[in-house]
Amino acid sequence: MMAMEYESNNWIWDGVYYCPRLFGGLMLTAALLGLSTTYFGGIGLFPLSYVWSDSGIFHKKKCEKKRIRYMDGCFDLMHYGHANALRQAKALGDELVVGVVSDEEIIANKGPPVLPMEERLALVSGLKWVDQVIANAPYAITEQFMNSLFNEHKIDYIIHGDDPCLLPDGSDAYALAKKAGRYKQIKRTEGVSSTDIVGRILCSVKDTEGGGDHTSTLLNGDSGERCHSQRAQISQFLPTSQRIVQFSNGKGPGPNSRVVYIDGAFDLFHAGHVEILKKARQLGDFLLVGIHTDHIVREHRGMPYPVMHVHERSLSVLACRYVDEVIIGAPWEVTKDMITTFNISIVVHGTVAESNSLLPGETDPYAFPKSMGIFRLLESPKSLTTSSVSQRIVANHEANAMRRRHRVK
Repeated sequence: MMAMEYESNNWIWDGVYYCPRLFGGLMLTAALLGLSTTYFGGIGLFPLSYVWSDSGIFHKKKCEKKRIRYMDGCFDLMHYGHANALRQAKALGDELVVGVVSDEEIIANKGPPVLPMEERLALVSGLKWVDQVIANAPYAITEQFMNSLFNEHKIDYIIHGDDPCLLPDGSDAYALAKKAGRYKQIKRTEGVSSTDIVGRILCSVKDTEGGGDHTSTLLNGDSGERCHSQRAQISQFLPTSQRIVQFSNGKGPGPNSRVVYIDGAFDLFHAGHVEILKKARQLGDFLLVGIHTDHIVREHRGMPYPVMHVHERSLSVLACRYVDEVIIGAPWEVTKDMITTFNISIVVHGTVAESNSLLPGETDPYAFPKSMGIFRLLESPKSLTTSSVSQRIVANHEANAMRRRHRVK
């Protein structure tokens, strides 16, 4: 009832506000035709207001300005929790602008990031829900930055998760946005965080190296209790069909689509993954990505991999804007049946990989597509690997431990 009343009584103001040029033109036309302006108020023998509003000329949904939301973050060690937050933020409006906090601001407020700005920008830009990225955003929303968001980027609301974001002095990083009444909150994704991922890697290093001199110094103290909680945390993620649908494009390839297939572990999803997926997508119309099972990854790479289990890795890949579909738990070997079932036109693999060596007695997993002449080796745009990211995490942790020891002395 309220919606109908709005449409009938306020259509003039909708026209003036949302489509001023169109409305002005119609007013001029009416004047030239000698029509009384009273007709525009719905008073008279021929209610133009009813006809025009009913025709949808000034319907708000067709003319209203876009609802642009802003969300920021460090996005260090990008995971499906970050992706789900941005998905929720995009759902609150029409466009999503994302601020990526600068390296300097992260160092001042949280300590050195694992991924530099360039890599974090590639990850955020590669998400399917992101329309624009602002590099070197401040950690806290300042009045100057907030005004630039509202005036230059036409942001209407600033979004953040329901977890608190406090500055070193204990104040709320989003206090100004809340005070201005331009703040909206989304639900945090439980079961994963950058801290959790760091803990998994450090605990895995402790397990595999058995407390050698370097590792025992690095992981002593409360590491036993923390490692126990991290292992429990891994098993707490329970994927649902709804979450997979939320991340999925929901579209299959067309009848004449050129389907590109690429497979791998895609563990600790990083900028190198984004770039190779982008390159693979450019070779066809539909990119199908095979995500290897935890068993296959562990068998070929050994412990402590994979850091993220298959469903976590699948969501991270599905969130990438270049990916159309994934096979969760893809086989190691690309077979004839796979190629036929998914109508694969070309199979690709990057030059940079964790391990290209085969297990004893194992055949080339790409033997069949090679025999068909549809296999192509792609030059990897980045040399980044999951192992190199893990090594950065351990090095960062060691550096932080050294700084703490020096402060104590």
